[in-house]
Amino acid sequence: MQSQVEEEHMSEQNKPEILKMEVEALSKNEEFARVAVAVFLARLNPTLEEVDDVKTAVSEAVTNAVIHGYQGKGGMIYLEVEVMDQEFTITIRDIGIGIPDIKQAMEPLYTTDPDGERTGMGFSFMEAFMDQVEVQSVPGEGTAVTMKKKISG
Repeated sequence: MQSQVEEEHMSEQNKPEILKMEVEALSKNEEFARVAVAVFLARLNPTLEEVDDVKTAVSEAVTNAVIHGYQGKGGMIYLEVEVMDQEFTITIRDIGIGIPDIKQAMEPLYTTDPDGERTGMGFSFMEAFMDQVEVQSVPGEGTAVTMKKKISG
C-alpha cells in the first residue's frame, strides 16, 4: 500500500509539462519557434538527431501557417508543447484560411503556390521526422497540426 505522500509524488511525476506560446505569423518567427521548442525539448535529454528532427518539423509547420494559412497577410500562430514520459507532442495552430482537402494537401509535391516557389514537401518532411502527424482543418477557420515523437533520452 502506498502512502498519500508517495501517491502525490507519483501523480506529480505523471503530469505533463506544457509550454504555450504564440507568435506573429511572420517568416522571421519560424526560427524563434524552432529554438524555443528545442530548448523545451532539452528536458528529455534527446539526441542531436532527435532535436534536428523536431526543429525541422516545427519549421515546416510554422512555415505552412505563415505561407498557406495566412497567405502572408499576418495573424497569430499558436504553439502548445507537451512532454511526458519521454513523449514530445506539439500542436501548431493558425486561424487562417484552412485546408479544403487535407488528404490532397499531404501528398508529396502538392502545393497551392501559384508561383511554384514552394516544393510541396512540408507535410512529407513532418511525417518523415516525427512518429505521428495529425492534421485538423476547417476551411475559413484554420488548421491545427499535432505531431508526436518518442524521445530516446
